[in-house]
Amino acid sequence: MATKTSKASPTAIDGALLSEEQILKMSDKDYMNEAQLAFFRNRLQQLEKDLLKNADETTEHLRETVLVPDPADRATIEEEHALELRTRDRERKLLKKVQQSIAAIDAGDYGWCEETGEPIGVPRLLARPTATLSLEAQQRRELKQKLYGD
Repeated sequence: MATKTSKASPTAIDGALLSEEQILKMSDKDYMNEAQLAFFRNRLQQLEKDLLKNADETTEHLRETVLVPDPADRATIEEEHALELRTRDRERKLLKKVQQSIAAIDAGDYGWCEETGEPIGVPRLLARPTATLSLEAQQRRELKQKLYGD
């Protein structure tokens, strides 16, 4: 079983980032080693960059508002803007999680469940790089929320 180690320097082996396949093939004892941390840091930084780019595009798009005399067309444009703003709001929340995950890499806490301290698991982190709970802990939390509400 993997154990939490001290803060690792996030550099890849031989300066090249590993692929998903290479990371999935690694043994449990290699969990959150320098190469894996470098891979996830790169993935998170790319996601952060994409989210910031989307936010900039939304700002520009909303500035280009065209006045349309037809009320139906105006309503359609306003609905599109509202949908775009809701999407950006979700992305803003995701951006915060991405930045927290990068900080967790720096602190040496990335990849470990906040509740149990156990490994989150590489497959789960590949699917959701901002995950802070193991699958089991997440399922328990969701069941508790379902039973008792937030």
